[in-house]
Amino acid sequence: MQKLFGTDGIRAKAGSFPLDRSTITVIGTSVARIFQQSLGRPPKFVTGRDTRESGEWIEAALHSAASAAGAEIESAGVMTTPGVAFIASSFGFDAGIVISASHNPFEDNGIKVFLPNGRKLDEITERKLEQDIAAGINSTDTVDIPVISSRAEIFHKAYIDHLAAFFPNLSLAGMRLVSDCANGASCTFVKELFTRLGADVSLIHDSPNGRNINENCGSLHLEHLQKAVVERGADLGVAYDGDADRALFVDEAGNIVDGDATLWILARRLKDEGQLANSSVVATVMSNIGLEIALRSQGIELIRTAVGDKYVLDKLIESGSSIGGEQSGHIIFPHESLVGDGMLTTLFMLDALVASGKRLSEVVAGFTRYPQILINVKVREKRPFESVPEIAAAAARVEDQLDGNGRLLLRYSGTENLARVMIEGSDQIEIERQANDLAAVIASVLG
Repeated sequence: MQKLFGTDGIRAKAGSFPLDRSTITVIGTSVARIFQQSLGRPPKFVTGRDTRESGEWIEAALHSAASAAGAEIESAGVMTTPGVAFIASSFGFDAGIVISASHNPFEDNGIKVFLPNGRKLDEITERKLEQDIAAGINSTDTVDIPVISSRAEIFHKAYIDHLAAFFPNLSLAGMRLVSDCANGASCTFVKELFTRLGADVSLIHDSPNGRNINENCGSLHLEHLQKAVVERGADLGVAYDGDADRALFVDEAGNIVDGDATLWILARRLKDEGQLANSSVVATVMSNIGLEIALRSQGIELIRTAVGDKYVLDKLIESGSSIGGEQSGHIIFPHESLVGDGMLTTLFMLDALVASGKRLSEVVAGFTRYPQILINVKVREKRPFESVPEIAAAAARVEDQLDGNGRLLLRYSGTENLARVMIEGSDQIEIERQANDLAAVIASVLG
C-alpha cells in the first residue's frame, strides 16, 4: 500500500494521483464514513483553501463526495491553514479540511485535515484513508453541488477578532510594517489585522490570480521584501507562505531574521514574562548550533526533534514547552494554538519589539549564526553509523574537537543512497577539514 500522507497531509500535482478528481471523491467519501463511524452521527466539516486555481474544483469535489456520504459541509472560502483550524474548533465542526500546498508552486495542491483540538489526523486514520484509496472504495455516486459558503464573512471576521484578542493592549501606533503576502491566503487578512492595532501597513504580492501564489515571492523569496522595507523606511517586514502558517522577518536594514532568530527573540520575551514553561524551546535537528548556544547563555534548553512541524508539536506537548519551531518560520505556541500561524507569530514579534522599545536589529543581538558545511557521500548501503567502528571513531573525534561549541549531524538521505555529513562550528576552515575527513572515512567503508 502506497504511503500518501507526509508530515503535512497529502500533497501532489493538482489533477494527478492522488489529487485527481476520482481519488478526491474517494477521500471525501472515506473521511465522511470514518468520522461517522467514530461519532455515531453525520459529521460536520468546514473547508478552506488558498488561492491556487485548482482549489475551487478540489473543494467542490470534496464537498460533493462528503455530502453524498452523509456529512454536513460548508466552506470558509479563501482562508489560512490556522484559520481553518480555528473555525473548526470555534464553530462546532468535527474537522477542518485545508486545501493547500503551502509554499509549493501553484501547480501543486494538497489536503490536510485538522481535528477541533488543532491536531492533524492520527496515523491510524491516515492508514485507513490510504487503504480506502488503494482499494478504490465504491464511493457514493456524486453529482456536483454548490459549495456552501454563506458564513465565509462571519468566519473571516471571527478569525481576525481571535488573533487581535491575543494582545488586546498592544498598540502599534507609529510602526511601519511591510508584508509580503505571497499572493496567498493571507492577502485578505494582514492589512485589516495590523491596521486595527495602529500600524501603518503596506503590502506586496497581494494580488492572487490563481497561478502566482509563491511565485518569486513570499517566505521563500525574501529579496523583494528586503528591498521594500529599506525603500519605504519601514520598521520591519514580514513574509508569509501560501497558506500563512509560517512567517519570516526582515529588520529595518533589510537583514533576514529567520525562524531560529525568531525563536531566540520570542523565547527571551516569554521568559521575561514568566511564561517560558520548563525554560525550554523545541526546534528541529536543522536549527543552527548558534541558537542552542545563545539560548544556553540565558539558561534555556533547546530540545531537538526530527524535521517537520508534526514532530515539533509532538515534542512540545510531551515536554510541556511554550514555544517551538523551524528555521522556515513555522512557529508554534501550543498554549495558544496547536497550529503554526504566521500572523500570530507576527503579533508575538511585534509585542516583543514594543515591550523592548528596540528595533528588530537590536533585539536579535546575542544570536550568532555559526558557519555550516554539508557534504553528501555516495554509499552502497545504509548501515547505522554507530555500528561501523571506523565511522563511529571518526565521529567521536569530531565531537571531541567541537567540545560543545559546534555540532555534528550524520544522517542518510531518505530518497537516495547518500550519507549526509553536516558540521557547524565557529571556524569555517576547521569544520570543512573535519567534514572532509569524516566523509572520506564514510566513503572508504560504505562507498
